[in-house]
Amino acid sequence: MKQRPNPSEDANREARPVKDIIEPAKTVPSKVSVKATLDELQARGVDSSPVTDQRGELLGAVSKNELNRNVGGMGHDPKTEPVEPHVEKNNAYCFEDQTVAEAEQIMLDANVAEAPVVTREKLVVGTTSLEAIAQDKDREKPRTSDKSRWLTTLACLLIPLAFGVAKMIPCLSAAGRPALRSNVLAARLLGIKIA
Repeated sequence: MKQRPNPSEDANREARPVKDIIEPAKTVPSKVSVKATLDELQARGVDSSPVTDQRGELLGAVSKNELNRNVGGMGHDPKTEPVEPHVEKNNAYCFEDQTVAEAEQIMLDANVAEAPVVTREKLVVGTTSLEAIAQDKDREKPRTSDKSRWLTTLACLLIPLAFGVAKMIPCLSAAGRPALRSNVLAARLLGIKIA
């Protein structure tokens, strides 16, 4: 059975700023060579990276494929060619004061899994990803199974005391765990769902 979204979870996610779930950003300085940039990307095991100026302002992003095509394919020397002219300016990013939901939508619209997070002055403060947002959603979900187990335990302990122990017949709860028939019946009468 599909669970309905909890309105309080959605409201919390809608109001929570993305800066709460950022990770440190690894950027490439704009003044380094294409070769140094490619070496850095290779060392980090990534295909692309945000590029910043000396102040830390986001200029755009570079990718290994584009650098290899634009520099190597055009006969430029990657050791001396600066990376700055090869920065893609139209990349996705989000502001640190935007909500998690807005950041998620920005990445989905741009078809990217990760995006830099910047101040309103475009200074890079970190990165966020669809994976981080999904993990954040998982942490926010209430653990109904824990609540059900707690209620089942409480019912198994308290109901026999309230109704006496004379008619306790072993049976299975809806989840297949041992329970007592009198406990199950009493819990249903009280409106307690036993999982």
